[in-house]
Amino acid sequence: MTDVIVVGAGPAGSAAALLAARDGLDVVLLERGPFPGSKNAYGGVVYGRVLDEVLPNWWDEVPVQRWVTRRSTMVLTEGRALTVDFRSTDWGKAPYNGCTTFRADFDSWLAGKAVEAGAQLVTSTVATGLVVEGDRVVGVRTDRSDGDLRAPLVIAADGVKSFLAKEAVLLPRTQAKHLTLGVKEVLSLPREVIDERFGVRGNEGVDVEILGCTRGIPGGGFVYTNRDSISVGVVVSVEHLAAAKVRAEDLVADLKAHPAVAPWVEGADLKEYTAHLIPEGGYDHLPPLSTPGMLVTGDAAGLCLAAGIWLEGVNFAIGSGLEAGRHARRIIETRDEKPYRAALEETFVLQDHKRLRGAPGVVLSERVQQQYPGLIADLVQGLFTVTNPTAKPGVVKLLRAAAKNNGVKLRHLMTDGLRGGKVFR
Repeated sequence: MTDVIVVGAGPAGSAAALLAARDGLDVVLLERGPFPGSKNAYGGVVYGRVLDEVLPNWWDEVPVQRWVTRRSTMVLTEGRALTVDFRSTDWGKAPYNGCTTFRADFDSWLAGKAVEAGAQLVTSTVATGLVVEGDRVVGVRTDRSDGDLRAPLVIAADGVKSFLAKEAVLLPRTQAKHLTLGVKEVLSLPREVIDERFGVRGNEGVDVEILGCTRGIPGGGFVYTNRDSISVGVVVSVEHLAAAKVRAEDLVADLKAHPAVAPWVEGADLKEYTAHLIPEGGYDHLPPLSTPGMLVTGDAAGLCLAAGIWLEGVNFAIGSGLEAGRHARRIIETRDEKPYRAALEETFVLQDHKRLRGAPGVVLSERVQQQYPGLIADLVQGLFTVTNPTAKPGVVKLLRAAAKNNGVKLRHLMTDGLRGGKVFR
């Protein structure tokens, strides 16, 4: 018998175990892999502000690949690219903004902090089901010879397909329309080559988010720099990918072959290929976050923010896990799980999800995905094409021509602009 069982030693689970153990509770942290992070695939950037209070100066210890000092948004069409590029020296010094890291390293580090706080990490162990008495969860079944583990509180941090949350009837049957598939290649390159190609030095890194590279399938692409490799991949709607009968790895091949990206990956060797599901239903499709005796956190709770400008998951997993661990003792003593959801509503975790609840509908819409990349490219190409001896055309004329060429009516632009302004206000 223990006080808290946390299932899953990813960022959410380790964060929950860390604070519950610091509060003097007896915590068991279960991980199905041989070590934390061994089963995790992740594109790249971790935003660590959420750790400031619980792990001061975390940046001195975190297994960082590079600190992100440049953030770029790229719009692609065949043979054309428009990039909005932002660089900040502030992001290259403490307390930093974000870093590229590998989950195998990051998850092991954070789980180690939970162990230092007193949690017991048990690896190579699968939680095969729940132990339920009456209407209350009182433990988990495992695949170990010694069988069940019992505790007054179970925290399910077992990922997007959370079998525990499904068994507790918190997660509905998986719906493809609320999931995306992330596919990533890690390509090995010498550090000095990466520095030269991306215009960075030392531990400086680059995060490039890309629209218009998925053959019209709702989603986008990314390129992240690591120390001596780069991560290249796409994130696309599962539902639309299946309907298009396109293989995700073909989309990655398309991205690498684009003239704007090909020079970055030239001569690189494939080091790793991974794919994983991402919950992107947003605030309106979050499952219940608790049932008597159990809390759900991280990806298992659908807490991943995919809002176009903001593409974040690990910080939301950590934030929700911290609240689960912070309220563990109170929940055990009162047998009332409601404070967990109420606490999340007061943090960035659910405040951001609620404020940006309409973002997926805007970002993944047909016009944004299929028509606007061409419109933008036509407009910018028109602006920068020298037409001598003909006089330069006006911006409105160019916009009308670009809209017509891409099947967009000006009223659509106004409607989408107002809608986007309302969502991202």
